Amino acid sequence: MSAPVIAPSLGSANWPSANTGLCGLIGHPVRHSLSPRLHQAAYRALGVDWAYLAFDVAPASLAAAVEGAGALGLVGLSVTMPHKDAAARLATRRSPTVRRLGTANTLTFSGRQISAESTDGDGLIADLRTSVSFEPSGKVCAVIGAGGAARAAVVALAEAGAREVLVVNRTPARAVQAATLASGRGRVAKADELQEAELIVNATPVGMLADAGRASGADEVMVDPSRFGAGQLVVDMVYDPPVTDWLSQAAASGARTRNGLGMLVHQAARQVEIWTGSQAPLTEMWRAVGRRPSPRSWHIAAAPPAPPTAP
Repeated sequence: MSAPVIAPSLGSANWPSANTGLCGLIGHPVRHSLSPRLHQAAYRALGVDWAYLAFDVAPASLAAAVEGAGALGLVGLSVTMPHKDAAARLATRRSPTVRRLGTANTLTFSGRQISAESTDGDGLIADLRTSVSFEPSGKVCAVIGAGGAARAAVVALAEAGAREVLVVNRTPARAVQAATLASGRGRVAKADELQEAELIVNATPVGMLADAGRASGADEVMVDPSRFGAGQLVVDMVYDPPVTDWLSQAAASGARTRNGLGMLVHQAARQVEIWTGSQAPLTEMWRAVGRRPSPRSWHIAAAPPAPPTAP
C-alpha cells in the first residue's frame, strides 16, 4: 500500500484537489462535533493531503451512506451515536474488539472491504492515565449505561486491570450483557452501590440531552450525581457542553470530575494512526480544540498498521 500523498498548504489555491483523500464522521446529530478540527489538525501536522467532514446521517440512511462512502473512495469514517452498533454489522471485516463488543466507531475502506474497529476504550484509558493520572488497575470502577461506548469502557477497564467493573443500566438484560464483557470482573449493580467505586463513567447522553432540553422519560438520570464525593473520579463522556449539569452536581458534592474531551482526542488519535500509519500528533490535536496537551505524552499505537491507499 502506498503512503498518503503529501498535502499542499491548506487554504492555498491548490487545495483541495482531485488527489485529496476524504475521511469523515457520520452520526445524528453531528453539528456539535469537534472531530473535524481534530482530524484536520492531525493531517496538517503530518503533511497528509486529506480532508475530514462531518455528515449528519439519519439511522434509516446509514447503510446507504456507508455503501456510498466506499463507492466514492473515502479513506475512513468515524462513527458516533446512534450508529455504532449498526456500523459494526455493516462491516465486512471486524477486529477482535469489535466482534467482542458488537459496536464500532471506526470504519476503514479498502476496495470492497469495510474494516471495523473500536477506539473508544483506548481513548478512555489514555485520557485517564495521561490527563488525570488515574490508573484503573486494582480499582473498583463503574460504568453507567450499556450502549456501544459503555460496552467499550467496560472492556477497556477490565483489560486495564480493574478489580471490579460495576454496570448500572435501566434495562437489566443489557446490563448483564455489558457486565459479562468484563471477563469475570463485571457485575450488574444498583445506583446506591456506586459509592464504593473509585471511578464512575457516565456513558449515556443524558447530560448533553438534558442541557439541550431534549431529555425524554427514557433519558432521565439513572444515578444521582450528588451522592458522589471525595475520593471518587467522575467522568461524563459528553464534552458539549463542557460541564453538564450532571457533572456539576458531582463536583459540588466533592468528587473530582472530567468531561469527555480527552477521550475524544485520544480515540481520534488512534483513528489517525489506523488510517495514516503514522504516530498521531497529539500536541497539535489538543491545540486544535483549545487545550494544552498533557505533559505526559502517551501514544496508543507504538507500531501502527500500514496505511490504506489514499484515493
